[in-house]
Amino acid sequence: MATTRIPGDLSIEGDLILGGALKPLQPRSNLTQDAVQAYDLPLADWRVWDAYQTPLGSAGSDDLGITAGAFATGLPYITSGDCKTLTATRYARTTFTLPPEYEAGQTVQLRFAAGQLTTVADTTATLDAEAYASNRDTLKTGSDLVSTAAQSIKSLTFAEKTFDITAAGLAPGSVLDIRIAIAIVDAATGTAVIGAIAHAEILLDIRG
Repeated sequence: MATTRIPGDLSIEGDLILGGALKPLQPRSNLTQDAVQAYDLPLADWRVWDAYQTPLGSAGSDDLGITAGAFATGLPYITSGDCKTLTATRYARTTFTLPPEYEAGQTVQLRFAAGQLTTVADTTATLDAEAYASNRDTLKTGSDLVSTAAQSIKSLTFAEKTFDITAAGLAPGSVLDIRIAIAIVDAATGTAVIGAIAHAEILLDIRG
């Protein structure tokens, strides 16, 4: 059957009934790239790093926790718990599957809105991230993909902290196993010293 091309606009005031399939005119690869688009890493999806069957609860030992302020006043956040007078490193873990629109080998970044609550540590407070690609057989493949070093969150003003991920070999469907760490060194005996993450997301270059 011959193809009829309409070079100008087409206005249809009634119903459009198709007898065949509606086919896209352009493959995804021809679409314009949208750089560093944000995909949420929901705080409620983070889990105890070395007991992955367990959702985050209260922070303690080497585990980050999850909590929230009063509804209509505060929001949920990941917390280190009170680390006053402690030298502590606490972790949480989640996974993320790169979506179909991700452009293979292009930008992948982790970004967190993080800081401290009540009182800053008198020595250091940092946020770090690690990520491994799944080998799809219960094991990881390769080494840690995060190329950015731990960053300071020693401030009561929350700030965006971005971690670059080496994207060579990553493609739609790749699964990332992600672990974050808040490390606090404090020797004061004043009020609570808490590290916190208010939001977590992954940034991707996508098409479509």
